[in-house]
Amino acid sequence: MKIGLVGKPSSGKSTFFRAATLLDAKIGNFPFTTIQPNIGFGYARVDCVEKFFNVKCNPRQGYCIDGNRFVPVELIDVAGIVPGAHEGRGMGNKFLDDLRQADCLIHVVDASGTTDSEGRECMEHNPIEDIEFLEYEINHWFLSILNRNWKKVTGVKELAKQFSGLRVSVSDIQNLLKSLELTEKVTNWIDEDKEKFIKTLREKGLPIIVAANKIDKEEAKKYLPDLIKHGAILCSAEAELALKEAAKHNLIKYIPGDKDFEIIGEVNDNQKAGLEKIRTLLKTFESTGVQKVINGAVFDILKYIVVFPGGVKKLSDKDGNVLPDVFLMPGDSTALDFAYKIHEDFGKKFITAIDVKTKQRIGKEHKLKSGDVIELVAGR
Repeated sequence: MKIGLVGKPSSGKSTFFRAATLLDAKIGNFPFTTIQPNIGFGYARVDCVEKFFNVKCNPRQGYCIDGNRFVPVELIDVAGIVPGAHEGRGMGNKFLDDLRQADCLIHVVDASGTTDSEGRECMEHNPIEDIEFLEYEINHWFLSILNRNWKKVTGVKELAKQFSGLRVSVSDIQNLLKSLELTEKVTNWIDEDKEKFIKTLREKGLPIIVAANKIDKEEAKKYLPDLIKHGAILCSAEAELALKEAAKHNLIKYIPGDKDFEIIGEVNDNQKAGLEKIRTLLKTFESTGVQKVINGAVFDILKYIVVFPGGVKKLSDKDGNVLPDVFLMPGDSTALDFAYKIHEDFGKKFITAIDVKTKQRIGKEHKLKSGDVIELVAGR
């Protein structure tokens, strides 16, 4: 799974990326701080099944704190997108092309309204305009792809081929056209038909979740109600980064996504004042919002589930690591899908599977649910 971070320059995208990954990324209050895309891993937070089995897990990837498992998710932070990007403005189509590999997008918006559409400092700018312009730019980028190859498109198969990167099948396209009441004879389409098709295809194939950033700024207050109406998740990447850095240096105990933290180390007066300011933010908004955004992308937008491999007789691997692995799977995954995810041979030689929690045997077509622990039985 790959999630793209998008937004105009100076929206706090790189700060969000660093808060999510703790990787160094250039952070600056000027356009195009990011020139080459930053790639790293954020983490989806889920309940670890160690609590169910009353054991302590040893994650091979990610980490676990007090029964909260953090599962790696690849994040791609690209340069800021400005109005006219699909026509080559700013850093143009290069960075739109960087998003081709993403399964969904997190749009980081400056909720404070203190940067204009180009990312320059200003007194007042409605962030709702940024939400609308980015959707417009990406939709028209898709439309430009379609128009560029329109002479080759004679039917549904060619349409699906043009957008194969979105993992859409011919039947997906057929169902979409039916829902939009568009003919499969695409040569009869007018420009409005193309735009209607592209808009809906993008919403399904490359969905966007909005992260309304910089909510800690006083100027943001007036915009928050409208941002919430637009489905945005309120967040402060700067506060999240500060908490994670403090936790990294053993100054506080903090679980990403929590409503509070505990000071456990020696902090000076300035550090304490800064932490208390963040504590006030947490009391107001219940979290910094960064973890909520990532979880929203993975579980609410993409509808993924988490599945643990394990055994009825033992939950550890050959090295004694307990519940070392967990996998993010599409929401409609079966036991056979999970077998192929573990290893191709498990899929090809699948015999049966066992729900380790219930100790019941399940067949290859059995639909999995989030939090399942599955033992696979395969032939030699």
